[in-house]
Amino acid sequence: MLQTGTILMSPKKNPLNLNRLQLKTLALLQELATDPQHAADEGDGGRRILHLPQPHGDHFHVGAYVALSRDATGFTNQAVWLALERKGLARADFPLAITLTPAGLAYETGVRAEILMGGGH
Repeated sequence: MLQTGTILMSPKKNPLNLNRLQLKTLALLQELATDPQHAADEGDGGRRILHLPQPHGDHFHVGAYVALSRDATGFTNQAVWLALERKGLARADFPLAITLTPAGLAYETGVRAEILMGGGH
């Protein structure tokens, strides 16, 4: 909480004003960045995601989680990758790979819990 005078202010949610698709895509990329099967360290603290999961049916696996295919349409949307890049959250090499910057890894999307479900089947 930030204090200005006598008024306490909470940090702004979604300070970069990402749209819903950008938030979902970033949340999924953040989870993929934790999985060594999908991502590798970059020298600057970022994580390069080289392998995007392939859906089977209406879902796909993201590490220990499952996500619905409809929540991952940003994986194949160049405009989403470029928006994340413009906002300093990623470096895009569409469609081959995307690198999340330290800011992208740390950004609070607020959608993680609603799109990532307990894995395994």
